[in-house]
Amino acid sequence: MNYHKTLKSAVAAMAIAVPLGILAVGSGIANAQDAVNLRMTIWSANEAHLKLFNEIAAGFKKDHPNVTVTYESLPFDTYTTALTTQIAGGNAPDMAWIFETAAYDFVNSGALYPLTATLKAAQGYNLDELSATAAERWSKDGTLYAYPFSTSPFAMFVNNDVIKAAGAKTPAELIAAGQWDWDHAIETASAAGQTGKGGLIVRDFNYQIWQNLASIWNGWGASPWSADGKTCTMTEKPMVDAVTFIHDAIFKKKAIPGPGENVDFFAGNAAMTITQISRASLLPKDKPFAWDLVPLPKGPAGEYALIGQAGIGVMQAGKNAETAAEFVAYMTNPENSAKLSQFFPSARKSLLNAEVLKKTNPLLSQEQIDRVVISGIATGKVIPGHTGFAQIQQTVRSGLDAVWRPDADIAGTLQKICGQIGPLLKR
Repeated sequence: MNYHKTLKSAVAAMAIAVPLGILAVGSGIANAQDAVNLRMTIWSANEAHLKLFNEIAAGFKKDHPNVTVTYESLPFDTYTTALTTQIAGGNAPDMAWIFETAAYDFVNSGALYPLTATLKAAQGYNLDELSATAAERWSKDGTLYAYPFSTSPFAMFVNNDVIKAAGAKTPAELIAAGQWDWDHAIETASAAGQTGKGGLIVRDFNYQIWQNLASIWNGWGASPWSADGKTCTMTEKPMVDAVTFIHDAIFKKKAIPGPGENVDFFAGNAAMTITQISRASLLPKDKPFAWDLVPLPKGPAGEYALIGQAGIGVMQAGKNAETAAEFVAYMTNPENSAKLSQFFPSARKSLLNAEVLKKTNPLLSQEQIDRVVISGIATGKVIPGHTGFAQIQQTVRSGLDAVWRPDADIAGTLQKICGQIGPLLKR
């Protein structure tokens, strides 16, 4: 599905039925006596997440007794498809989480209700705390269209029990020795892989969500396209070298599970996994293992960090857009942002300090917070995104199938992919 075209078609249909200016007026705050049911689509069904969201909704209801907020959990893998289908089908939610990869499409399509005025008017909100860098993907012409409620670094969770059983060095030992780089990390992962356990899992990659490999290739200074988004750069040496390194780790060193192999780090079945720190909630409580959280290893291009973002947007097509915007203002105010930061690190400057993060992330040590969370948010690049990303993502994913085989022509395949996505990038 081409999300950008679907969103633009949905917005065009709305404009034909009701001009957007009239729609904005008609979707105002309901009268106090009217019952208002707000629906927010999310991609998490995690009990701890839902408990916190419901607590925030209950807090909003105290001052807005006629407003009820419900959360609709959609599957992660098909989330954006399901959301855009709802919008196109006239069943848009009032609010929605939005992937960073889809941000440009949602912002540019006109599907989102502008938030800046509502957020600035909210008492004690202090929108100026949000850095321009954090807001870049979610803004257009100086107006914020979705609030980046989660700015979460990618990091390496480690199972020291699996690593020690393999007779390998733990990441903490490698860090202490000044050897925490990709060569040594893959050496440790390979040792674990030889024991029958998984080595390194790039979570949610599964040979489908290739953009998560930015958590590795950024260490080579590689990027799928140029900074202005108009030119494919997958044929350049940094990307060829990085993909070759990943390919060797899979097929020669058995350090990364191959296609079709499903290994769950959080079940204790792998040495390491790259994922965002919000996944700490998956660490086992009944049969815990000795775990650690460390930064991504140093690459040939030096040290680096990668962050993922998620935004909360209000749908123009929703029946109560202004009320929904008020709820977003409440959900992301300083107090609730502090609560959310235990799972979804905030881009608010006042919350990016060790004291606050330690209170909301009791599982993490002071050192882990400093070197992974604070440093990662401060220096990290956001995972790749682009207008029309769904079609680009699908095209690259299909093209990379030729890479995920032992005898792959990596340079040739990347050349072919650039030929396919080149015209898409120029749109």
